[in-house]
Amino acid sequence: MKVDTSQDALRLSMALSCAAFGTLGIFVQYLPGVPSAAIVMFRAIIGALFVGGMMLFTRRTPGKAAVRRNLPLLLCSGAALASNWTCLFEAYRHTTVAVASLCYYMAPVFLMLLSPVVLKEPMTKRKAACIVIAVIGAALVSGSAAGGSLRGVVMGLLAAVFYCSVMLMNKKLSGLSPMETTLIQLGVAAIVITPYVFLTGQFTGVTAGALPLLIVLGAVHTGLAFTLFFAAVNGLPAQTTAVMSYIDPIVAILLSALFLHQPLSGPQVLGAILLLGGTFVSEFKQGGT
Repeated sequence: MKVDTSQDALRLSMALSCAAFGTLGIFVQYLPGVPSAAIVMFRAIIGALFVGGMMLFTRRTPGKAAVRRNLPLLLCSGAALASNWTCLFEAYRHTTVAVASLCYYMAPVFLMLLSPVVLKEPMTKRKAACIVIAVIGAALVSGSAAGGSLRGVVMGLLAAVFYCSVMLMNKKLSGLSPMETTLIQLGVAAIVITPYVFLTGQFTGVTAGALPLLIVLGAVHTGLAFTLFFAAVNGLPAQTTAVMSYIDPIVAILLSALFLHQPLSGPQVLGAILLLGGTFVSEFKQGGT
């Protein structure tokens, strides 16, 4: 029996990229004095430089005509990406990494809710049931939140809303590869967030000791992870990438319990199963409605 090593390599790339995304919350916890907007600025700038360098190395450049045609959406999605990351990093600061990550995973649910209106995709009975299950799960995950934790839940849900908007806008783009889209969106995010960081004095929170972690977040968690992710997405079946994307929240939950001693309560574990299970089932195309 012949083994498809190319598919194995792509699955490994997908697994590594999703695992890297799942460790984001851990890194942010070790940057307590650095404002979230400043973290976003470093992540966007370094990530854009990394992806741009990879495109130069592979001799790929975005087509000018395609960029001009999609420019309004690219500008809006880049700004939404910066807002998405800022809200997510704030969520990590005000609640546990596991709860923030699970709230953030409401993005596919929001996408399912908006798809019939924005993308004219039908709302099937199975999708509707999955949405209800996922929402119940999210309520259980966030049900014990109070005070600062409640703010973390809200920020996590806002991050999911912004990420959903990025996904919706990306579905409207045409003539650009995922890597080309990412390069431009990262560049726009950097342009949007950098003046804000300096005008609000948030750059003063960036210390010499924080720079190594910020560089890792930009180079590894953004540039390298996105490069591996899009290489896998372009070569793997859609359902394979959908299933493997669940490595992200699972890694976040496990690492937050192991390194930060932030285990989920019993109701939160049930909520996590319902939320991830609901979105998981919705990914598979089956006959009927």
